[in-house]
Amino acid sequence: MTTRCSDSVVLNLWHPLGALAELPVDTVVDTVLLEERLSLAVGPDGTVAVWRSCAEFAAGDKIDAASVCNSLPAKVAYGYLWASLGCPPDELFPIPEYDETDRRRLNAATFGVNVSAPRAIENFLDMGHFPYVHTDILGVEPHTEVKEYDVDISVERDEILATRCRFFQPLASSASQTGAEVEYIYRVPHPYCSVLYKSSPVDGARYDVIAVFMQPLSQETVRAHMMLCILDEDNEDKVIKRFQQTIFGQDKPILENQFPKRLPLDPRAETPIRADKSAIAYRRWLNRKGVKYGVIPAPI
Repeated sequence: MTTRCSDSVVLNLWHPLGALAELPVDTVVDTVLLEERLSLAVGPDGTVAVWRSCAEFAAGDKIDAASVCNSLPAKVAYGYLWASLGCPPDELFPIPEYDETDRRRLNAATFGVNVSAPRAIENFLDMGHFPYVHTDILGVEPHTEVKEYDVDISVERDEILATRCRFFQPLASSASQTGAEVEYIYRVPHPYCSVLYKSSPVDGARYDVIAVFMQPLSQETVRAHMMLCILDEDNEDKVIKRFQQTIFGQDKPILENQFPKRLPLDPRAETPIRADKSAIAYRRWLNRKGVKYGVIPAPI
C-alpha cells in the first residue's frame, strides 16, 4: 500500500503516537501519522499493535492487541508507543537517564500545533527567545545575552550536540526556589525529536531531562509529546506538568505564526548569529540526511 509521504528517510524512522500511560487498554485508538490514518491498541501486558485504519475496527472498539494481524513496526520506549511506516532501525536513540529509578518520568502534555515538525524542533533549540516569550520563568531582561556555546554534528552518533549553553533563569523548573544561571545540553538524535539536559536545582551534579517527540500528522501539523525525566521529590505530578504546559503554551502561538510553516534548508535563509548556531547546524544536518518532509529543500 502506498503512503502519502514519499520521503524514505522519514518513512524509515520511529515516530511517537502517544503516551502509554494515557492509552486505554484493549481499546482501538485512532491517530494520524504522515497523513496516514492509523489505529493502535495496547494490551494489559504491554503488547502493542499499530495498523492502517480499516472498516473492521472503529475507535473505541474492544480488541486484543496480541491478535492483530498485519501490524506495522511498533515498540514502546521512554513511556510512549512508537511506530514506523517503513523499515526502522532495531533500536531508538538512547536516553540512559530514563532507567534511573529515582527520577519522575511523565508525559507533561501532548499538544496539537499547526507547524511542521522541523520548525518545532528548531524553536526548542532556540535560547534567544527565553526573556521575551517566557518572561520571569526561563528568562528576564536585562539577562538577554546568549553566551558562546559549542555545537557538534557527530557522524558516529548521527546526532547534533550543543554544549556549554548557559542562561540566567528566574524559575528554571517547578523545583526551583530562586533564579540561577542554568546549564543546558541539547541533543538532536532524530530529525523530529530533541532531548534537553538541564542542570537540576535538586542535585547540582545531575541533569533533568526534557524531551520533545514530534508526531508529524502532515507536513505542517504535529502532535508534540513532551517527556519529563526529572529529579523532584516534592511536587505532585500535576504541578510538574503544569509548569511545562505553561512553557509550551507560551511557545504555541509563536510556532503557529511562523512563516513559512515548513523549515527552509537553503543556506541563504540562515542568519549567522550566535543564538542561531544550533538552528544552523540542525538545518545543515537535515539537508545532509536528505530529509524532505516538513522542510523546503535547499536548491540543488
